[in-house]
Amino acid sequence: MLLAGAATALAVLVGYAIPDMPLLVVGGVVFLLLAVVALTQPVLLPLLAMPLIVVVLRFGAGPVDMTIADWILALAFWPAVFFAPRPFSPELRKLLWLNAIYQAATLFTVIANPFVANGVEWFHAWLLVSGALVVGWAVGATGHARLGVSLFLLACVALALPTIAEGLLGYARGNFSAVYPSWPWGMHKNFMGNLMGIAALILYARPTWLGWTKRWAVPALVVVVTALAVTQSRQALVGLAVGLLVVSFRRHAERRRGVVALIVVAPIIYLVLTMARDQIASGNVHNSWFQRLEWYTESFRIWLDAPFFGHGLRYWTQADAPGFFQPPNAFLEVMASAGLIGLFGFLVLWVGAIAVLYRADPAFGTLALALGLSRLAQAQLDLFWVSISVSAPFLLIGVLLGLAAHTARESVPERRREPMVTR
Repeated sequence: MLLAGAATALAVLVGYAIPDMPLLVVGGVVFLLLAVVALTQPVLLPLLAMPLIVVVLRFGAGPVDMTIADWILALAFWPAVFFAPRPFSPELRKLLWLNAIYQAATLFTVIANPFVANGVEWFHAWLLVSGALVVGWAVGATGHARLGVSLFLLACVALALPTIAEGLLGYARGNFSAVYPSWPWGMHKNFMGNLMGIAALILYARPTWLGWTKRWAVPALVVVVTALAVTQSRQALVGLAVGLLVVSFRRHAERRRGVVALIVVAPIIYLVLTMARDQIASGNVHNSWFQRLEWYTESFRIWLDAPFFGHGLRYWTQADAPGFFQPPNAFLEVMASAGLIGLFGFLVLWVGAIAVLYRADPAFGTLALALGLSRLAQAQLDLFWVSISVSAPFLLIGVLLGLAAHTARESVPERRREPMVTR
């Protein structure tokens, strides 16, 4: 009866809306079909979210104009939260509570600054962290971590190849500037760089459960690192360097790679510093270095105008905004958007998350910690709350926590897992 009613309502809606909003109707139909399939195969949508988390194409209108990755994450959340294995691990529960504290802290700015985009972004931020964690947990805890992460890596490689091709075409014409990929869809260089950095970190760590031999992992690593290089994303290079150091030096089993990591990280840091030095020496006040310095100062001034509650999440999208730029630093962004109360929640979220992941089983927690710290390092040079750049690391962290729980459960002897029988 429920499905019949939904089908009837959908037919009426399609007939009414298709002349004016064909794309919206198509999206609604696909959404319903996927929801029906999820009833029979609950892990399908979380698995589908793994490769589609890279799709930055936008769909929607007004304040709910979000990426395809956001929509699929929202859709995958429901089968994940209802059908994923229980109980959640202590680490996952702690991360969810930490994010709840951040959400509670930013609720003050939603109340103090009543505009639609503010409320939408509040829910969106929760989805990017808690929603992604739960979806990732569903993949890992059901024993599909290898498939899910492999799908994510293949999607990254698929985006890296045309990016490299665009770079080579530009170099052939004498254009050595940063590449902003245009195929299969338009992407910002920093988004592409950050995504490639995440993939490179996983491929460098190459955990045994992933099942990728050097024959596959090394060429894939070369591809994604090359794509990162042609984007010339400094924040992605810094984030990758931080992640490599965490993976190489935290676990005893990985310490043999410590020298390799230093050999790789040293030129990365040198390259970043050289790029910054060249921009300073150019004297061009409109380049990214001087533009960031100006935005840092202006972001601080904007925060002083509303020190406790801020101006609202994504305040710069409003017609009467005190500034029409996105603060290029995680802490300045949160301060200007949600004030000191929001900053307190953000610090609780990240200090707590780092502590939780540091104490987790190193076999899974090391890579999870590296992903988290890499993202935090990237965000010191750019906006933090950027759709996929936040959801992808937390999705993978959820997978790792789910896999840890699945592995622990599978290692328990059958006789210990059998329910006790009362005689």
